[in-house]
Amino acid sequence: MRAYIIGSLVVAGMLLAGGRPTAHHSFAAEFDRNKPVTLTGIVTKIDWTNPHVWFYVNVKDKDTGKVTNWGAEMGPPHMLQGQGWRRDTLKIGEEVTIKGSLAKNGTSRMNASSVVLTRTGGKPQELDAASSGGNGEAAKP
Repeated sequence: MRAYIIGSLVVAGMLLAGGRPTAHHSFAAEFDRNKPVTLTGIVTKIDWTNPHVWFYVNVKDKDTGKVTNWGAEMGPPHMLQGQGWRRDTLKIGEEVTIKGSLAKNGTSRMNASSVVLTRTGGKPQELDAASSGGNGEAAKP
C-alpha cells in the first residue's frame, strides 16, 4: 500500500510539474560526419537555449544567386560559456563561416564544429562550437 501511495505521489508530481519536455539526441542520429560542409553567410537569428544553441544564416548560392536560410547547431550554452562565448558573441547581420556536418535528412541544417567570425576591421577568428560533432581544435573566444 505504501509503495502505491508513493508511486501515485511521484506520478502526480510529474503531471503537476508540466512544462514542455525536451529530448536530447545523439550526433549520429541526426547528422552525418561523412558529409562535411563549409558555408559562409549572414547571421539572421540566434536561439541561445538548452539543450543546444542554434543560429541561422542566409547563404547565397554562387551559381544561382538563390538565398537559403541554414540552421546550425552548436553545443549547449553552459559549454559555450565555459569556453568564453557569450550571448552576444554572434551578432545578427554579421558574416560567418561555419564548418560542420550536414543533416542526414537532407534539410538545410548542420551541426557546427567551428565558426569563423569575420568582423570588420579585425582578423577573422575561428571559434570551437562546443558540439558533439566538433573536433575541439578551434580557438576559444
